[in-house]
Amino acid sequence: MERTIHINCDLGEGGKYDEEIMPLISACNIACGGHAGNLESMHRTVRMAMEHDVEIGAHPSYPDRENFGRNHLEMSAKDLKLSIEGQVLSLKQIAESEGGKMTHVKLHGALYNDAAKDENIARLIVECLEDLEEDFRLFVPLNSKISELAMGKFELFFEAFADRNYEPDYSLVSRSKNHALITENQQVFEHVFSMYNDKKIKTFSGEEISCKADTFCVHSDTPSSLEIINFLHKKFAEKGIGVKNT
Repeated sequence: MERTIHINCDLGEGGKYDEEIMPLISACNIACGGHAGNLESMHRTVRMAMEHDVEIGAHPSYPDRENFGRNHLEMSAKDLKLSIEGQVLSLKQIAESEGGKMTHVKLHGALYNDAAKDENIARLIVECLEDLEEDFRLFVPLNSKISELAMGKFELFFEAFADRNYEPDYSLVSRSKNHALITENQQVFEHVFSMYNDKKIKTFSGEEISCKADTFCVHSDTPSSLEIINFLHKKFAEKGIGVKNT
């Protein structure tokens, strides 16, 4: 297949389908102790990724396991930097100890959303990751503060979400709303194909906004995530499009 699509998934978070999902994706973002994950799960997930030639990424978050990293957490700049640095270095060292390499970083949950909108938090994240002096991609949301501030400092991979509805300002519909998630297989495919092929996002309100995306995320904790990913494989294959690395 001449055309490929890059699909990423957040794994190592205690989900039921990690082993089944891993062979079907291009990149995994591994929870590294902030919202979920521990040394054992990081080692296990890294090994699975290496077995299936899947890109290995760190998935740092606010250190808030109680709320799965989905709530904003007030922290000093120093404490937040130390937390992020510790999470990323932990995953990096584990990947290397298993004979692999960390290829990218993708923020999780509220930290991802905050870095998209808040210039101060975005700058702090970029400075923290720069201090690590590592060569990795940074997965960033479309039209975000962090993408503006990280431009030229990291290789950026713009990310769009397969299983989430968008607002007209490129933010994701809040998970507190009933229509935040897209869980029906055909709807997910149509949403992703529009973003991938037509370079357009159809928002829940019906507006169309432009889309530049290098990678598409399916959340492993979305209901029927495994079914969704298998369906995407089938529908993209029908159009002569393969999933990278699979």
